[in-house]
Amino acid sequence: MEPPVEPRARRLFGGSARALGDLATSPFRADRDRIVGSPFFTRLGGVTQVISPGGSGLLVHNRLTHSLKVAQVARAIAERLTADGHQRDLVEKLGGCDPDVVEAAALAHDLGHPPFGHLGERVLDRLARHRLGLTDGFEGNAQSYRIVTSTEIRGAATTGLDLTAAVRAAMLKYPWTRLDHPDPHPRAMDPPPRGATPPPDDPDSGSLKFGAYRTELDDLRQARAPFAGRIADWQQTVEASVMDTADDIAYAIHDVEDFYRVGVLQQGAVAAELMAWQREGGHLRAITDSALATSARRPGSSIERLRRQLHHKDAWIADDEAFAAAVEHVREELVEGLLAVPFDGSIEAEQYVARFSARWTTRFVDAITVVEQPAVRSGHVLLAPAQWHEVQVLKFVHHRFVLARPDLALHQRGQARLLDTLVEALREWLLDPEEESRLPRRLHDLVELAEAELHPRTPDRIGKARGRAIVDFVAQLTDGQAVAMLDALSGRSGALWTDAFVL
Repeated sequence: MEPPVEPRARRLFGGSARALGDLATSPFRADRDRIVGSPFFTRLGGVTQVISPGGSGLLVHNRLTHSLKVAQVARAIAERLTADGHQRDLVEKLGGCDPDVVEAAALAHDLGHPPFGHLGERVLDRLARHRLGLTDGFEGNAQSYRIVTSTEIRGAATTGLDLTAAVRAAMLKYPWTRLDHPDPHPRAMDPPPRGATPPPDDPDSGSLKFGAYRTELDDLRQARAPFAGRIADWQQTVEASVMDTADDIAYAIHDVEDFYRVGVLQQGAVAAELMAWQREGGHLRAITDSALATSARRPGSSIERLRRQLHHKDAWIADDEAFAAAVEHVREELVEGLLAVPFDGSIEAEQYVARFSARWTTRFVDAITVVEQPAVRSGHVLLAPAQWHEVQVLKFVHHRFVLARPDLALHQRGQARLLDTLVEALREWLLDPEEESRLPRRLHDLVELAEAELHPRTPDRIGKARGRAIVDFVAQLTDGQAVAMLDALSGRSGALWTDAFVL
């Protein structure tokens, strides 16, 4: 029997063990360099965050710039935790928090996100489950994990990026599969962890969010093994919790920046909503849920629904005084500050946006704490209650005043139809026996990889392999590549469309 290895040492090694002599150069920094050097990372520059850069006419965040900023915030949090003696001791007890690990995981966390942002993720999941027969469907986090462990090629073997176990574990925001790992599955908990609840329109389909497909389950187990006995099977590692919190912070701040730059976030509308709730909060709280739902256009009613949702979902932290203080702070900083002067593209305007972003980021990073026994819907790393509520209000602003806009819905319905048509066109191409030799090489290789992953006695093994290959193939496209490929397949393009990474 091999001698036991300390958990902190075991977590240094990836899928294939590295020589001890290499550790002097920090394997976690090597992981970071491998991620940044991957073509999957480069493609994120052409993938929508929320607003398509091509349709905005201005510089807005894409998945690449978002990932870079998440990494920046995550590293700042990790360095703060390791510098604080009291919190550092608790962090070490829970498995450690290395800034290089956190940064690498943050850079990799969105590698699997498909074209057209979260819309693309929902469309691909529906098509994967209902048209291609894939029980696991599609999930952006699971796809990111699949890329770093399976579909990205290094050398002669298919080993993914050959990242350390620590970084792979830190990528797992949702350390479970869709249906059956761990057992009992976290979606059966009361309450379930954040993300583990099934979608309301399909309660038998498993968790809405999950960190790995069944094909990568062995790898998930190996990455998480060093943390056994320190954290629950369904709970994030400290490093994953840091990355997840940083993602939430960046999302809340930087999307507001984008909407302000583009000009769709207007001071008057936001002010009316927040100030109406402040004036009439007592009256709004007395209205029944059904009556509140029928007055959706009444200023103040939407944010009152947010207050109720927080109590319903996150009673462990929801607090009316903290919520009211958060509304006031966002009103002061956003309504009376950032939105008071329309963005005009000037240096002064950019400097104002930068100061707004820096001020909020510092406020959130300084409010990070570590707890040994977190609530089920929280990780070990979390924001203080005041700042947690502020994040919820900031996210409410862009959900209410941007994502709910009919013009954005019109744009997204077109993108959903595009993905639907593209998946069907690729499926028909794969089923054409006369075209087998002319398939894109990448698609052909992905079919072989998916077939090799499935058990030989899997029902409709070839069909499932083709389905997974189509999902992998479409998920690796940029927004522009998806549009151009469908144009070519539809005969609308007069040019030969080639891209070495795709074909």
